[in-house]
Formats: sequence, C-alpha cells, structure tokens
Amino acid sequence: MTARKHIVVIGAGFGGLAVAKGLGRRGVDVTLIDRQNHHLFQPLLYQVATAGLSPADIAAPIRAIVRHLPNIRVMLDRVVGIDRQAKQVWLQSGDIVEYDMLVVATGARHSYFGHDDWAALAPGLKTIDDATALRRKVLLSLERAEVASDPDQRKALLTYIVVGGGPTGVEMAGAIAELARCGVRRDFRSITPHCSRVILIEAGPRLLQSFPDALSASAKAALEQLGVEVQLATQVEAIHRTGVKTSQSFIQASTIVWAAGVQASDAARWLQVTPDRAGRVPVGPDLRLRDDPAIFVIGDTACCPDETGRPLPGVAPVAKQQGAYVARTILAGLTPSGSVTPKPFVYRNFGNLATIGRHRAVADFGRFRLSGHLAWFVWCVVHIWFLTGHRNRIMVGANWLWSYLTFARSARLITGDPGGETMSPQPKSESPPWQVVSTLRKST
Repeated sequence: MTARKHIVVIGAGFGGLAVAKGLGRRGVDVTLIDRQNHHLFQPLLYQVATAGLSPADIAAPIRAIVRHLPNIRVMLDRVVGIDRQAKQVWLQSGDIVEYDMLVVATGARHSYFGHDDWAALAPGLKTIDDATALRRKVLLSLERAEVASDPDQRKALLTYIVVGGGPTGVEMAGAIAELARCGVRRDFRSITPHCSRVILIEAGPRLLQSFPDALSASAKAALEQLGVEVQLATQVEAIHRTGVKTSQSFIQASTIVWAAGVQASDAARWLQVTPDRAGRVPVGPDLRLRDDPAIFVIGDTACCPDETGRPLPGVAPVAKQQGAYVARTILAGLTPSGSVTPKPFVYRNFGNLATIGRHRAVADFGRFRLSGHLAWFVWCVVHIWFLTGHRNRIMVGANWLWSYLTFARSARLITGDPGGETMSPQPKSESPPWQVVSTLRKST
C-alpha cells in the first residue's frame, strides 16, 4: 500500500476552501493554513464598514465549515517562507509543514502605487478589522459633527472621500451616502441629510471599467441621485491628515477610503519567482508553477490569462472555480492514469454585479444587462446564495429586509474609547506639507 498524499493549502478564502472541500472525504490528507480563524465573504465587507451588517453575518469559523471533513486539519498560523527543494512550508510559530502537493491561495492586499505612507490615512477594506475600524471612524465623524461649533470643522467631519471607481468604490460610496443622509434624519438634531458630502474619485474616464459603457453611465447617474459627487479623470497626488490633494484641487475631509488598487500577497517572494506588475505569480494553463508541478497558485495570487491573453480578474467566482479545478486535478493525478495532462483551466464568467445603495444596481450577463430595481434584486439573491452557512443567509436576508423597510442600520455601534481617538481635522492655520513647501519656495 502507498502512503496517503499530504496536500497543504495556504489560505482559507474562496479558492482555498474550494480546494479543501473538493478533497474532502477522499484518500488524501489536507492541511489548511490561515492567519485568521474565519472565512470572510469579502464582497459584503463594505456593509460592515457602513453599519449595515455585523461581522458575524459575513464570516464563519473555518473549523466549523470543514468539521464534517475528517481528513482536513486546520492550522492557525502565518506563512513566512516556502522551501521548494525540501517541500516544506515555514510558519511564523516556528513549525515546519511538509507537503506532497502545495496550493497557494493567499489573496491580495491593498496597493497604494508606491505611496505606502497613505495606508494609515486612507485605509482599504480587506479584513474585518479594516471594516470595523472604518465603521468606527465614520460613526465618530457623525457624532462629533453633531456637537461641533466650528462650521469648517463640521464640514470636514461630514466630508467622505472614496478613492477608486471600481465595484468596491462604487458600492462603498453609495453605502456611505445612504448612511450619512438617511441615517441622520431621525437620530441627530444638529446635522441634516444635506450637511454631508460624499466624493468618489476615479483616475479613469468612467466608473466600473469592466462593465459596458451604458451600465457605467447608469451607475454614475444612480450615485449622483444619492448625492455622491463623482470626479472622473482625477488623479490623487497626495493624501494628508486633513484631506486629499487631487489634480484639480485640495479637498478637506476627515474620512478617506482607499479602493483604487490591490497587490498580491508575498507568495512570489516565498516561491522565488518573478511576479507580474501586480505582484501575482505567473502560472501555466493548469494553474501550476511552470517549473514545479507540485505547486498550484490560484485566486488573486495567480496571474492566469484568459483566452484573450488578459489576466483573469480578482473576483470570488474565479477563485472558486480555480479551487474546484485544482481539487479535480490533484485527485486525477492519484489515479493509475494520472500521468495524462489535464485540460487547461477555463473560467466561466456568469456575469458581473455592482450595487449602488438602496434598490439600485447594475448587472452584466453578456448579452443580457440590467440596471435599477431588478438588478438590485438579482444582486441581493446572488450574494445571499453564496454566503457560507444557512445562519448567515438568514441573518443577512433579515437585516436587508429590515433596512429596506425602516432605513435603519442594525450595526451602528462604536466600540472602544471614543475619547482616545482624534477625529477632528487640523486647525485652519495649519497647511498641508506640500503647501508649506510651495510657500517656502516662493519666499526664496
């Protein structure tokens, strides 16, 4: 009898879980490694950031998800390196995990295009911690604007800037606009829905560039109906604690959200391969490293071209389909005819969806396109369906129904010590650094 193969999967996102589930109850041993103990449904993370949902509504413990699969072992740890020659994964705890086959599905992180110092001033949304920190910041800005006596300070507190006009940026801007306008109508006394200002900045000529022009225009019109100011063809040149300097002007704001770009994890460095411009690992048509058939790379970590030669997008359906493909490929390789070369991976695109606040959305299914109420209903059904676990589906559906009927936000909680964080902008006499430098140059 031959020993059972040991498959190590790094990352319990959509792709990693698809691999683990595909290998469940089969004649292999699987070790699933993740630095978090939960699987997160990232497409709804912005709703946690805007107090529409609680973190538990869109996350589930990894051990609970795979508890019915006895051949899967879960490890809570952080990967720090991979030894391809020895077939070992090195962990932060000092442990070493050996593998026969390795699947790297470590996702992506924010990319600030060389301006990493902006991260502290303009956080993005990738984790529950990101979402709850942003929720805290948005809700504190409303609370402090309610009692602010300085009109300029109140204006800055109620100005929200979202950088990036992709699906995340569009959804985030629409959600903030609804929270800042509809959410204050009944609960606040000094600020009104017309006090807030939400600005969406996009460097390109239109929003949602992966969508057709007509749906992009529809999304822009829907945002503007919500009161969002859409600034297209506008470059962000600098981000300061008091606001954002663009190619057009300087905008004072206390809350800035980054949704302009992502970069793959450190997998290319671990594997000692040359990444593409976004940090992704180039893979072959079967999602393996070209020089190491024992290693698969999938999801946002992989640079996998489609039939036109363009890299596949970093979206959940791509990762899930790649994960299922890798599981089938591994199992096929264990059969007597396993030496047969598997068919190349082909992504089946079932459509793109983006929501723009309450009963507004756009949907692209190729020849079939939707916008408005019907697209929003389809968006709701699809996202509830793909949530992990029946409890999450029920809770999210109930919360959305309640919010639709009452305009209420069920998770509008500020945790921690509000006095320990300074939300107020700098005094009006203090100028951003680039203005100080410009003044000094003129004086000399």
